[in-house]
Amino acid sequence: MPANFWPENDSYNELDPLDSLLADLSVQEDVLEEETSTPVSVPSRFQGRRRKAALALTIVWSGTIALHLVSWGSLFVLGLTTILGLHALVLVFAKPRRPHEQIQGDFPYVSVLVAAKNEEAVIDKLVRNLCSLEYPEDKYEVWIVDDKSSDRTPQLLAELAQKYDNLRVLQRPVGAGGGKSGALNQVLPLTKGDILAVFDADAQVPKDMLLQVIPLFQRENLGAVQVRKAIANAEENFWTKGQMAEMAVDAYIQQQRTALGGIGELRGNGQFVRRKALAGCGGWNEETITDDLDLTLRLHLTNWDIDCVFHPAVEEEGVTSAIALWHQRNRWAEGGYQRYLDYWDLILKNRMGTRKTWDLLAFMLIQYILPTAAVPDLLMAIAKHRPPILSPVTGLTVTMSVAGMFAGLARVRKQKGFKISTYFLLLLQTLRGTLYMLHWLVVMSSNTARMSVRPKRLKWVKTVHTGSEN
Repeated sequence: MPANFWPENDSYNELDPLDSLLADLSVQEDVLEEETSTPVSVPSRFQGRRRKAALALTIVWSGTIALHLVSWGSLFVLGLTTILGLHALVLVFAKPRRPHEQIQGDFPYVSVLVAAKNEEAVIDKLVRNLCSLEYPEDKYEVWIVDDKSSDRTPQLLAELAQKYDNLRVLQRPVGAGGGKSGALNQVLPLTKGDILAVFDADAQVPKDMLLQVIPLFQRENLGAVQVRKAIANAEENFWTKGQMAEMAVDAYIQQQRTALGGIGELRGNGQFVRRKALAGCGGWNEETITDDLDLTLRLHLTNWDIDCVFHPAVEEEGVTSAIALWHQRNRWAEGGYQRYLDYWDLILKNRMGTRKTWDLLAFMLIQYILPTAAVPDLLMAIAKHRPPILSPVTGLTVTMSVAGMFAGLARVRKQKGFKISTYFLLLLQTLRGTLYMLHWLVVMSSNTARMSVRPKRLKWVKTVHTGSEN
């Protein structure tokens, strides 16, 4: 399955003078307001990311080198590993919340949203799927935003609109920018739902998805829900099988984090957002290339919770080549890193609460700082003829990944039953998935370095879908 990428918009200039670094890093403390109609973000917050990334890279590299030079460096790393290890143990034994089994009272109105661009291969199947969900027909609507498609997508949508009463189509005009975020923001005022469900064009949604997810919003402080993503074409090759294991460990870790009161994260496809919560943090951010990860932080910063559920799952097509995977994962990594650069001051001010802040910082250390520190750590280890000083933390991270992947894959298989051979299959999938996951080390380390020295245009991307099925 090929993957294409298209540039949409250039929203800021990262080539400002370096002497404005301190001015750029000072952000007004009161950008978060109590009123739900006030956005979290201001335009200046999303400027100067290259300078912030350069400063962060300098701190991480110089700090890693310093650990090799001071006498207590190894003790510091061991202490950090112990703290993270205890956190990992608590995470593993946490019990996920039991979901509400049915809706109490009236069914809330749901607006199902899809931003589509050149999706003629999947749009017919998607619309038929979404317009036939098990939910009161007068309580949900389906909006497809045609983002300036140049193929047969507009014609197909026009035909489908004649068949389904709950289908609405919005055609974006030429010149409309903002990528997926812009499309969702444009359709938002036209929607009626108290809950907004966002899917990708290649989504394969279980018919009872709404009936299983919407009851969760009976928790008043729940701002969003992310369902597990599954790979529809998982058996195609090594890369899709790896993505299948990756989605399993991701869903497992996210569910365990939310069980502890930590950070639940949105993943774009299969995300449900309360309208009130979305309005409270300013809608979808058009100044980021990963709208889901950015929205994750802004929801938590405005004191909303995000829940992550393992079942039901939404299926999507996995990319099938190393090149397509490289482009996709680099975008994810850059967008994930951007949010720390954009909201670092609010995170450190503990606006989310101690438990969430600690959880976020712990996983930031594992996901971004550790891979970034790997290069200077290895170089200093070679120069001093000693093992890398961060080896204990690296070992813990690998152990967490392997254990989480096995547990996640087992949780996926739980509904199908277990045999003796099942455990050998899970072990094989875990080993293969662990090998596949090594690409993240290269992606993370190269991205954090590149963002520090090379300006990059803000660019939204899409993957071309071919209608692959399970």
